Amino acid sequence: MVLEGNPEVGSPRTSDLQHRGNKGSCVLSSPGEDARPGEEPIKYGELIVLGYNGCLASGDKGRRRSRLALSRRPHANGVKPDVMHHISTPLVSKALSNRGQHSISYTLSRSHSVIVEYTHDSDTDMFQIGRSTENMIDFVVTDTSPGGGAAEGPSAQSTISRYACRILCDRRPPYTARIYAAGFDASSNIFLGERAAKWRTPDGLMDGLTTNGVLVMHPAGGFSEDSAPGVWREISVCGNVYTLRDSRSAQQRGKLVENESNVLQDGSLIDLCGATLLWRTPAGLLRAPTLKQLEAQRQEANAARPQCPVGLSTLAFPSPARGRTAPDKQQPWVYVRCGHVHGYHGWGCRRERGPQERECPLCRLVGPYVPLWLGQEAGLCLDPGPPSHAFAPCGHVCSEKTARYWAQTPLPHGTHAFHAACPFCGAWLTGEHGCVRLIFQGPLD
Repeated sequence: MVLEGNPEVGSPRTSDLQHRGNKGSCVLSSPGEDARPGEEPIKYGELIVLGYNGCLASGDKGRRRSRLALSRRPHANGVKPDVMHHISTPLVSKALSNRGQHSISYTLSRSHSVIVEYTHDSDTDMFQIGRSTENMIDFVVTDTSPGGGAAEGPSAQSTISRYACRILCDRRPPYTARIYAAGFDASSNIFLGERAAKWRTPDGLMDGLTTNGVLVMHPAGGFSEDSAPGVWREISVCGNVYTLRDSRSAQQRGKLVENESNVLQDGSLIDLCGATLLWRTPAGLLRAPTLKQLEAQRQEANAARPQCPVGLSTLAFPSPARGRTAPDKQQPWVYVRCGHVHGYHGWGCRRERGPQERECPLCRLVGPYVPLWLGQEAGLCLDPGPPSHAFAPCGHVCSEKTARYWAQTPLPHGTHAFHAACPFCGAWLTGEHGCVRLIFQGPLD
């Protein structure tokens, strides 16, 4: 066995980006070391899983939920790279595996491995995300299927890694959050096998990618009314930024993007190959509409007493407390090609084109005819504008700027495809624009 300490492991670029490890679970309400009793802990930000509209179908429980706040821990649990070892046989690496020592193992061949040991870092907190329900995972994420459901059951094979990624947050202002591919397992290790993409960097250090990769997109102009989608990149195990591989699990890495970093911004999207997460900063959440505002908009829309232009019945958006069950008698429905809002009716079916295809009695356009549901996950909204637009074909309603932003944001799908989707339910968007302006008719009196 050959063990070599590498003095270059603490080089400025890598020690800055190849941060920190984790032990323990996510702390949501315990005050930090500087907080006084009764004070709220410092919040680093919140993660929101796209496709659930405020709550998992089976309900938010513990670490398995649609939204999670990352707050400052009572005690720092970060780690940082310390020593690099070259080992002649991977079997000897077990000698370095103990729960008190974090490490990343790069298997180069059957007779050669490189192990980077990590040491405690008192300046950072770490939070781990993945499919595993083990205690070291702070946010348990399962595959999201279009329509707002989770792929559950033994026959559903997940593409999300058990230890997908980790987020490192500085414990001091400005509380910068950085993302890294892969998370430490129950033995406090990250293993990159022979088939994993890995390489030696120009400064003699190691880096690599996970099997299905961790992709990140930072919006241009922040997450606000003037936002525009950014460019999808891949994040390495050491937090470096690369262009996308030819396919999701290709062994050849993309090109290093030196002028971009792994620092999360308000509105950054994180794709784990099966689920996409939105990062919101505390400052960004202050600009987002509140649940009270969304409820006030619902009541205001109902107070206008919109009517079905044919049946002349009064329409009303249902209370979010009722959930997305079967539509009631007052539920507004929309022809998603033209935007004309009606009450439910049974005529105009075009069965030769599908059970949802109807002909609008006002403009004669034929297309899907679906019930309207208000978007209830406020963190997905760019502004507190009125609910004027609906996604096609699912019928989720939000403001115009929110609808247009998500309709032009391509989300990763499969090994190399991208497709815009409704952020509230995950349904793929269709039509020329992916959304439609709603046309209501007011009461005749």
